[in-house]
Amino acid sequence: MVRGRFWSGKRVFLTGHTGFKGGWLALWLKELGANIYGYALPPPTDPSLFETARIGETLHSITGDIRDSDALETAASKANPDIIFHLAAQPLVSEGYSDPVGTYASNVTGTLNLLQAARKLDNLRAIVVVTTDKCYENRESSHAYREGDPLGGYDPYSSSKACAEILTHSWRRSFFSSPGSPGIATARAGNVIGGGDWADKRLIPDILRAFSTRSPALLRHPEAVRPWQHVLEPLAGYLLLAEELCTNALLPSAWNFGPELEDCVAASAVADAMASLWPEPATWQGTTSGIPHEAGLLRLDASLAKEKLQWHSKWSLKEALRQTVNWQLAWRRDEDMQAVSLDQIRCYSQQPHEK
Repeated sequence: MVRGRFWSGKRVFLTGHTGFKGGWLALWLKELGANIYGYALPPPTDPSLFETARIGETLHSITGDIRDSDALETAASKANPDIIFHLAAQPLVSEGYSDPVGTYASNVTGTLNLLQAARKLDNLRAIVVVTTDKCYENRESSHAYREGDPLGGYDPYSSSKACAEILTHSWRRSFFSSPGSPGIATARAGNVIGGGDWADKRLIPDILRAFSTRSPALLRHPEAVRPWQHVLEPLAGYLLLAEELCTNALLPSAWNFGPELEDCVAASAVADAMASLWPEPATWQGTTSGIPHEAGLLRLDASLAKEKLQWHSKWSLKEALRQTVNWQLAWRRDEDMQAVSLDQIRCYSQQPHEK
C-alpha cells in the first residue's frame, strides 16, 4: 500500500506532468502531500487532463523540453528533489512512424539528459524511469514477458523505449552504483486507460470520440491482444517502487506492472464492453485504412512486483472501463474534474486488492 506519511513533504521532480499519466500521478502525489515540480512541454492535446483537472494548481509547473539539456538541468537543480519520476516522452506508436527522429530524440536523448542532470543532485534518493511493455522483443507468442526477457521493438517507438531501458541500466551501473547513490529502476506498464486521455490513434480515446458523436468507432487492429489496465494501477506501482528505492538501492533494475492475464484481451472485446457501458447506442467496426505494423499479442508477467513490492491489481478490466466511462460522462456534464479525479484516486487507494 502506498504510504501517505512517506510522501508528505517529499520534493518530487516529475517530467511529463502535462500528459495523461503524468497528470494523474501529479494529482496522486499532491493528495499524498508531496511538493511537486513538473517539467514538460505544453499539454499535447486539447482538451487535456492538465487543463480539465487543473493540474497546474497542484504543483510548480515548468514548461520545457527534455531534449534541452541545459533547461532540464536548471529545472532539476531548482527542484532539488528527493525523488524523480521520468515520464516525459513521445508515447505513441503511430507518431514513431511519422517522426522517428523526433521520437528517438525525446525517448533516448531526453532520458540521457535527465539521467545526466540527476548526477548533479545532492539530495536525490530515487529515480523511476517509465518506459513501456513494448520494449520487449515481441515474438507474438502466448508467453507473458518477464523482466529478464530480451529487449527489442519492431517499430521506432518501441525500439526507442528499449534503448531508454539499456541506457538507464548502463547509467545505474556506471554512475549510480557507489554507496549512498540514489536507487534507480525502470518501470514497464501495460496499455493504460482512464479518464482524461484525448490522444489521437489510441483505442479508448478513439472509441469515446466516436461514441460521443454517435459514429461507429473504427478499430485498426480489433484482434490485437493487449494488457489493459487502469492508469492508477501502474502509478501505484511507480509510487511503491520509489518508496523502496529510497531505502534499498540494490533492488532489481526493471519492473513490470501489468494486469492479470484474464484482462489481456482483444481490442474488439474492449470495444464491446465500452459499448455496453455507454448510455447511448454505440457500435464499432474494423478498418484497414493506412495501418502500420503493431504487435498482435502482448502480455506482461508482474510476478516480481507482486512478490517484492506487494503490488497487486485492484480493478478488473470491467471496473477500469466503468471508471473511464464515468469520468468521461462527468466531463460532458461539466463537473469539477479535479474533484472527480481525486475521488477515483481515493476509491482506488481504499480498495483492497481482490486478486
